Amino acid sequence: MHIDLFGSMPLVVIWLALGAVGIVIQAFTKGESRLVYGYYLGTLVLTAVLAALTYSHAGSTFGGMITLGGSAAVFDVLFCAAGVMTMLAARDYLERHDANLDEFYTMLVSAVAGMMLMAHARNLVVLFVGVELMSISFYVMAGFLRTSIRSVEAALKYFLLGAFASGFLAYGMALLYGATGSLDYAQIMTTVQQGSALYPTILAVGGVLLAVGLSFKIAAFPFHQWAPDVYEGAPTVVTAFMSTAGKAAAFSAFLAIFAALMPFTEGGDHRPMQMALAVISAVTMLIGNITAVAQSNVKRMLAYSSVAHAGYLLMGIVANNQAGHSAIIFYATVYTFMQLGSFVIVGLLERKNDGFLQLEDYAGLSKRHPILAGVLALFMFSLAGIPPFAGFWGKYFLFYAAIDGGFTWLTIVAVASSVISVWFYLGLVAKMYFAEPSGEGHVAPSGLAGVTLAVCTAAVVLLGIFPGILNRLVGIW
Repeated sequence: MHIDLFGSMPLVVIWLALGAVGIVIQAFTKGESRLVYGYYLGTLVLTAVLAALTYSHAGSTFGGMITLGGSAAVFDVLFCAAGVMTMLAARDYLERHDANLDEFYTMLVSAVAGMMLMAHARNLVVLFVGVELMSISFYVMAGFLRTSIRSVEAALKYFLLGAFASGFLAYGMALLYGATGSLDYAQIMTTVQQGSALYPTILAVGGVLLAVGLSFKIAAFPFHQWAPDVYEGAPTVVTAFMSTAGKAAAFSAFLAIFAALMPFTEGGDHRPMQMALAVISAVTMLIGNITAVAQSNVKRMLAYSSVAHAGYLLMGIVANNQAGHSAIIFYATVYTFMQLGSFVIVGLLERKNDGFLQLEDYAGLSKRHPILAGVLALFMFSLAGIPPFAGFWGKYFLFYAAIDGGFTWLTIVAVASSVISVWFYLGLVAKMYFAEPSGEGHVAPSGLAGVTLAVCTAAVVLLGIFPGILNRLVGIW
């Protein structure tokens, strides 16, 4: 078996750093250790640098089960960047909640390792290992505030429903293997293109079950019901990480496996599957945004907003063209900065026992904390898709790809859905700037979280003004 050591370095480094060294260091430290924190932070930075260096090193390794370079490397950098920003924001947050333990950072890096495996996978078994490693880490992180009933409840709900979704995923993989005789993406694609599946009906059912399992991970309708409860109950920094990097990882898997199940064709041979995904995309956008309008809790509002954004991202899969796949990578990147930055601000304002999480609490925030209010308003504008911020370009590229793929009606639904979202995004901005303060309010010292906010703000503004910086990497025009 040929092993490309240089191309595999990002995966090798994070797995060795996590399993062979990180856990050993942690075994000799007690409670919270700056050494462990710094070590994991350095590991993510080093992994991101190696991923960037291997971007142009295309190919495969480990018998074709792992792909190298290209979009996988872009996702690696994104996952590591999200991990670093979450770690910077998490330290002070966890200290305020008396839960700053080394195990949190071990779980976070474990989740990143699973995400990277998902992005690099070109074999269903490798994909399943990556999905489960990420999911198990998220189950633990969601319940990390052990003295909080909401946090424990969120972890339990996520675990039970996640295990159920994993069953769909595993069964779908088994059916795909039975229908094609292979677990390899390339062989599955060849079978689909040649129409030589041993059992075409089983192939179709396997594809549907696989879509169900992955739809749970991205919180797409009708498998989105867990998201609001879990996002609200989990520690806010965990919600920030799950709703951004976790969603991007699921879409990296969606891209690769559905490129095999729906190879690019001019004749529309995969129209039934595309139509099914298009309907899911449309309903997900509408359900997410319409339900978000009715929310009074900021975390639940952003959770339903996250559901809607899964619908937008699905448009890239539905389009079934290169523009759609590139647009997904672009939008997943900018969405990570927008959403993560929003949740970090919510975490800074949040108090113990779920205080300061209602929309009414944000009334007059601009008078009490003008900088935080300004930055949060910027993220809301970008999430709504208002130019000149990065969110506008993300939606534009997805809409263009859908129209190019023959799904103009889906783009119309997406535009209507975006108009609905303006109500609650700008509603929060209006409340911060035009409502009278309801109290003195409290904001935790930003500390390292300020670095995360600075990076997210800069990314949203720069990628909005200069989208070509990222376009050249993901292949848009």
